[in-house]
Amino acid sequence: MRTKRWTLVVFGLALLCLASPRVLRGGDAPSPAPRLVAGVWDTGTPAAEALPPAAFEAKAGWTQIATDQTAESFKGDAVVTNGRRWMVLRKQAAAADVYAANADGAVWRGRLVPLSPSGEPAARWERMALIENTKGGAVLNVAGKTEKGASLALKFALRRDETGAAEADPGPGAGRLRIECPSEFVVLPDFFADDIVINPRKLPLAQVEVPSENFVLHLAGKQNSIAMCVFENRQQDAKLLLSGEGDKRAVAASDIAFGEPAKETPGSARDAKAPAGRRIWLALLEGPKIWHTREVQTADAGKIMPLEWKMPMPAQWRLDFTRPDGLVDSWEMLLQEKADGDYVKPGWLGSGPGGVPKDRKRWTTVLGSFPYPCWSDADGQAYIQPLKDKPLSFQGPLVVYPINHVKQTPLDASTVVSVVRNTLGVGPCEYILDVENQQSRNQGRATCSTRDTLVPIYKRGAQKAERAKIEKTLDEALVFVKYIRSRITRYVDFCHKMREYLAEQKKARPELAEPIADLDKFAQQADARFAAREKDIKTPEHVAAMNEEFRKNILDDTGPKALEKCTAYAKALVVIGGSQDELAGECRWVVKALRQRAGILMALDARVAPLATEIRARTQEVLRSPAGHEGARH
Repeated sequence: MRTKRWTLVVFGLALLCLASPRVLRGGDAPSPAPRLVAGVWDTGTPAAEALPPAAFEAKAGWTQIATDQTAESFKGDAVVTNGRRWMVLRKQAAAADVYAANADGAVWRGRLVPLSPSGEPAARWERMALIENTKGGAVLNVAGKTEKGASLALKFALRRDETGAAEADPGPGAGRLRIECPSEFVVLPDFFADDIVINPRKLPLAQVEVPSENFVLHLAGKQNSIAMCVFENRQQDAKLLLSGEGDKRAVAASDIAFGEPAKETPGSARDAKAPAGRRIWLALLEGPKIWHTREVQTADAGKIMPLEWKMPMPAQWRLDFTRPDGLVDSWEMLLQEKADGDYVKPGWLGSGPGGVPKDRKRWTTVLGSFPYPCWSDADGQAYIQPLKDKPLSFQGPLVVYPINHVKQTPLDASTVVSVVRNTLGVGPCEYILDVENQQSRNQGRATCSTRDTLVPIYKRGAQKAERAKIEKTLDEALVFVKYIRSRITRYVDFCHKMREYLAEQKKARPELAEPIADLDKFAQQADARFAAREKDIKTPEHVAAMNEEFRKNILDDTGPKALEKCTAYAKALVVIGGSQDELAGECRWVVKALRQRAGILMALDARVAPLATEIRARTQEVLRSPAGHEGARH
């Protein structure tokens, strides 16, 4: 059964990017860029500066190298296109410039600069050879020397696939890759919790370390480009370089280590899918309004506000709201198929979509009942209504970007998940996103369902006729209570062990006492949450005793008070179940916040990096396979 279920999950994920566009409309989508003929050219003369857009149209003095032909050297610079992107390797720059091929022509988006392990670039390319030139793409082998004489070599590739990403594959002497791409924000997507959003205007440092979990999003251009860095294994640590002052402060570049090949554990099915290489890709998600931002104020709570933004295409759009404490809360935008109709809440990594009524009323264990805070109408116009009178509030930048396809997304459009799949491959993509363990699981029968099953039976006086059904329902209710309690125990025990780990680290690293104390405050919240609800959640043994009492005194009772007794049992059971559900959700929030805070502290203080990396690995493990009642996704 597990194999069949896993196959269905993977199949569902694949369908997200294969379905045809249908009902949902985006905003005023631009005319698509004309498809270029893929090819490779030698410019004939090395250029001292990055090529201007007009050069790609004129191709003055350029010589095209026929498909299936290679070249041992270039007289000038090498120019490659796959029909979606341009890549230029200039001899005098020892880098690869990447351009988007848009309707207005070639637009520079970023530069890939290989560095030695000590951080030095090559002075120039001393050797540049075209070693592959097929319908599938082009690969160039390049080599140079740093000013100190160290050799540096690698391969650059531009494949002719859906993403059209530029690829860097390290050779001898290549230690890191710098992706120069001035950006207003950098987003680190998190598929188990909430994203980390790097706002350079809040960071005074020249460089920061960030959690290296396979992808980094540069929100660039005039909200018309997302430069997405993808790397093959988590040993490839990443740093951000910041520059500028005030409103002009930006993330200037990402530095990503090529790292060492990931080691596989023999006999491990999961490890067999783990990407083991060292490559780094730069993929471009292009188009007007491909991302958006606006400032949310505390006074906006409860107000319905249109964004100055329409969906440029139907997709699963993620909205990252900033909280007053600096953490981020991630939501998926509701979609509407027809005016004044109900909403669709896109499913998560292979799970089917859900429905939300047109009044947007939603209930979760932690937040209770609330109007869902972000949605779009049938014309793609987006709106927000920040939460009011809830334990969660928003203040600061809001960031919007496309995280995944929905059924109506155009086939040639790119989202974060499609880029991961097309660069790393389906198997590694499933492994990194941990698709199987993203799905919620339930065991037994929920306590409210138990009430709704038992009470009508006793109202009808059918308890003798349906005795077997009652017995089964009681057993299933106990299974449910035990399961949710096991999830609570898992979270609380995890936080206990985390506090022990932090105490050990404080002794070993006294210079990190302050950030460790910060993290410990998050971890100890689990005990506070548990203490507040311990009286109401009872224990599984208590519920087992309730069931035995039910069997003894209510099961076969046909007297006038049988319904009253059954109702009292059901009411008490629902209080226990509801309290358990809420506590499980609260404990999950504690772990999610700890996970995000560790990543933020890593950005604030590079010394925290090893500690934060360990915490984030441990939190991901405990967040896997949530119970359905935990509210893993809003």
